[in-house]
Amino acid sequence: MKNKIKQAIKLFKKNNGILRTSEAIKSGIHPRTLYKMRDQGLLEELARGLYRLTIISDFSEPDLVLISKKIPHGVICLISALAYYRITTQIPHFVYVAIPVKSRKPKLDYPPIRYFWYSDKVYRAGIETIDIEGCLVKIFDIEKTLADCVKFRNKIGMDVVIEALKMYWQEKKTNIDKLYKYAKINRVEKILQPIMETIVSK
Repeated sequence: MKNKIKQAIKLFKKNNGILRTSEAIKSGIHPRTLYKMRDQGLLEELARGLYRLTIISDFSEPDLVLISKKIPHGVICLISALAYYRITTQIPHFVYVAIPVKSRKPKLDYPPIRYFWYSDKVYRAGIETIDIEGCLVKIFDIEKTLADCVKFRNKIGMDVVIEALKMYWQEKKTNIDKLYKYAKINRVEKILQPIMETIVSK
């Protein structure tokens, strides 16, 4: 068993310390080895069927890593993306996740999630992949996030939208053409335009 655990630790390290049960079994780790490692405190069960090697340091964004592993088609969006880009003073109480319109709502005990169903065209626009300590996480780019916030303004609050657009403008790394391109995809350019005109004129 000791050798099996050593091999399992090596495999976990190759995968940045985190594996789903199905991935572990495919890699040659027996379920008994997983449970033994869990019982010995070598593995922590982050969510059902998702394990993290405890000797690996914690991720800077553990909830986002967890989402990427459990919901591969999920994309971090709205307030969670604003928080990642540091253009909001809001502290998300949920992880905001976009999924394609025909997708089923994934069952996940933790972290608390708010799902948003996106049409195919809106879902595919502006997806980026970020690297969080070796784990790849899908997130909408900053301009797509802002256009989405305008689209879902009634769900997240207009005050959140205006604050984010102001902070984005103050960063002076703006790409207004890109922002309007996404606003057009989301059919919110007529709503965005007067807001941006007010912000820019101040």
